[in-house]
Amino acid sequence: MVDKQNKRGAVLATVRVIFSARMLVALAMGFACGLPLLLTLSLLQAWMKDSGVDLTVIGIFALVGLPYTLKFLWAPLFDRFTVPWLGRRRGWLFLIQLLLVLAIAGLGLTDPAHNPWLVAFAAFLVTFFSASQDIVVDAYRRENLADNELGLGSSMYVNGYRLGMLLASGGGLILADHLSYSSVYLIMAAALLFSASVTLFAGEVAQQVATPRTLREAVIDPFVDYFSRKDAVWILVFILLYKVGDTMASAMTTPFYLDIGFSKTQIGTVVKLFGFWATIIGAMIGGITVLRLGINRSLWIFGFLQGVSTAGFAVLAQLGASIPGLTAVVAFENLTAGMGTAAYVAFMASLTNKKFTATQYALLSSLMGVPRVLVSVPTGYMAKEMGWEAFFVFCALIAIPGILMLKRFAPWRTPAAEVG
Repeated sequence: MVDKQNKRGAVLATVRVIFSARMLVALAMGFACGLPLLLTLSLLQAWMKDSGVDLTVIGIFALVGLPYTLKFLWAPLFDRFTVPWLGRRRGWLFLIQLLLVLAIAGLGLTDPAHNPWLVAFAAFLVTFFSASQDIVVDAYRRENLADNELGLGSSMYVNGYRLGMLLASGGGLILADHLSYSSVYLIMAAALLFSASVTLFAGEVAQQVATPRTLREAVIDPFVDYFSRKDAVWILVFILLYKVGDTMASAMTTPFYLDIGFSKTQIGTVVKLFGFWATIIGAMIGGITVLRLGINRSLWIFGFLQGVSTAGFAVLAQLGASIPGLTAVVAFENLTAGMGTAAYVAFMASLTNKKFTATQYALLSSLMGVPRVLVSVPTGYMAKEMGWEAFFVFCALIAIPGILMLKRFAPWRTPAAEVG
């Protein structure tokens, strides 16, 4: 009887944490960060393909995502300075979100067929302000959550992130079958205003440590603090490699679906809408698993599952335009992606010093974005030369080194991450 009461109490406590204001804010801010991402990836890829842009050029356009990789360069500004409204974190966030709304609307007014360079510039502005938003949201979430809430908080953030991606890509592709792409981008810009309103009503986090007193302290000390730790460099390499195969595969999924015969509506409905729910479930499973097994063991399990799910695209390449095949592959891939990302994000958050949250988290998450930007550049060429099946098999195998690195600093026998 006592054991049953204890288990019931633990479940109720978990439910209360899930639906707390802190978690709901993490969900809403995840939505804000997820919405802009695919506006410069899958939706823009579809727009360019429909406009007759060459597949190799579409792959090169991944370079507009460089701000996601380099955001640690200007992150110290958000640790050092405070704008004169709404507080240290919310003030920056609200300003950045307004600029991001304008950038998305501007991208929608360009023309990929006749002026691709202007499209690239507008897309770059979107990624710059989107990356800046990521910096502040990551810092806010880390400072707003207790250490033991990072697993669930990360899963709520991931779910919100996927909801934003769903609206931008799934909803965007469906709308693009009925409206002009310009109209779709204007709708997405308006949707982001919702997140700006959430920022206004969210509470400012209590400042637990002193703000860096000088810009030099904000720029130099975070890196000195991080690199003084055991295995600091190996952890950065791991962050770079852990999801590289999954990210390379994702960079070409939209052209892949279109190439083997699926319509934009089928992609929007099955890949984005159905896949969204699989990711939601996966992220929640991931957050709870991190609580039960710890970050280390979760990273091992989810890393292996991600590799298997990436290989599933090679199977779909053999099946062709099969809706059941597409549904099965998308469900498994999104389920494992949700689980893996929840553990991955929680791991990075656990590494940060709260005095330098914005800068240190930006450094770690910038490396997370490297595969999405730089390694994704040749994916169009690789897919064209190798064929879809061989390309996705390669993406599955290239993830192995990152998983094996866990033996060095996140061994299975240690339940929680211990990184110095």
